[in-house]
Amino acid sequence: MAGFENIVKKAFYMGVGFASYAQEKAGVTIGEIKEQAQKLADEMISRGEMNVEEARTFVDDMVQQAQQNAVPAPGADQDSGKPRVIEIINDEEAEPDSPNKVDELKQQVESLQEELRRMQQK
Repeated sequence: MAGFENIVKKAFYMGVGFASYAQEKAGVTIGEIKEQAQKLADEMISRGEMNVEEARTFVDDMVQQAQQNAVPAPGADQDSGKPRVIEIINDEEAEPDSPNKVDELKQQVESLQEELRRMQQK
């Protein structure tokens, strides 16, 4: 069953990698939103439709909205700049090839893949 265990570990790490990639792409998207909002605000200032303080508030509000709509990685601690500790527990008593575990892992991988697809579409 070592082969099955390796497959499960690879699937788990692939899911973590997808989640990390999705979070990175969300950060890039927020940066792009800020850049576009700033360009729009600058244009409105040049037309006289908005003053500098209103433009600053507008850009800040747009960035804040984008951050609120972003999906955080599961278990991610936004306040801490430290990397998360991932602990792998090998439970000898549990049956690694039980159908319930396999179905649960498949469902988790599918869920992560669907989340990645949604984030790529935004």
